[in-house]
Amino acid sequence: MSNVLHSLLEEKPVLLLDGATGTNLFAMGLQSGDSPEFWNVDHPDRIAKHYRSFIDAGSDIVLTNSFGGTTYRLKLHNAQDRVHEFNSAAARILKEQVIDSGRKVVVAGSMGPTGEILEPTGTVSIADAAIAFGEQAIALKEGGADVLWIETISSVEESQAAVLGASKAGLPIVLTLSIDTNGRTMMGVTAADLVKLQPQLAQPLIAFGTNCGVGAAEVVAAIQNMQKTADEESMTPILVAKGNCGIPEWVDGEIHYSGTPELMREYAKMAIDSGARIIGGCCGTTPTHVAAMREAIDEHAKREAPSIETVESVLGTVTAGAQAQLKGDLSVEGGAVNNERRGGRSRRRR
Repeated sequence: MSNVLHSLLEEKPVLLLDGATGTNLFAMGLQSGDSPEFWNVDHPDRIAKHYRSFIDAGSDIVLTNSFGGTTYRLKLHNAQDRVHEFNSAAARILKEQVIDSGRKVVVAGSMGPTGEILEPTGTVSIADAAIAFGEQAIALKEGGADVLWIETISSVEESQAAVLGASKAGLPIVLTLSIDTNGRTMMGVTAADLVKLQPQLAQPLIAFGTNCGVGAAEVVAAIQNMQKTADEESMTPILVAKGNCGIPEWVDGEIHYSGTPELMREYAKMAIDSGARIIGGCCGTTPTHVAAMREAIDEHAKREAPSIETVESVLGTVTAGAQAQLKGDLSVEGGAVNNERRGGRSRRRR
């Protein structure tokens, strides 16, 4: 499966992702509780402007406005029969902007979690979830997606379902988990678990990693844990880091992220040093932050991975669980992933 993502990975040592979707659409007028996917049809000019802002900021990869594009998520807005319409439009608008820019940019079809808990903890089967992901994947491909980008996943079962469904479209697949609970996802998956999960997936991934979470420092720690495990497993994966822009803060009735362009510059360099080859920003990350990361990536020569003390001094706190995993201690956050599950619904939008 040779396409533009493979080509860029051969040309450049590090690729730059885009920033947040939800954060930037809220700035354009999206209201809390609304489904951004409707804007692909109702306000395509705004979506085009959003995409172009990240293309112009220097992103090599831009994600489509389709994070909540499965039938499960759209059902919350009585739009479960509009999966193909919304997803194909999301990819088509981005493809048009890429062509117009004259740059080589990957159209990455964003596929977020269903919002359901899969069996055995929940009631939705892997097979049923895979059907929903497959429907979305095919629509994104038909709209012009170059790669399918599964993100903000929390469980092994939903990872398996998402990759199984996405594999029906015949495109390269990327998978990122949200590690946000003391070095684990909210369903108990560690960075090491994600590395070891690879042989169990329906299609080999072109890249995998982590997005969102609780801050840039935790994302860098997760990348170090993935690289450590990959080395132990004699694997050479392409790792993805897409960290939030600092820490969320409640200011005047709204959520704001504390990260500055300078912090995101330092995060990008530390992510490279830790082993990531695809780096971007998640919640709170604007085109201004991405432009700063572009400069950092272009100027930086890879060094040794930073110590956790260095990461914390620059980016903020790294949880005890993530630090313990780097030392090979899984006791801090209780038990193996396959034996302990926590309830809850995947809920965030980039």
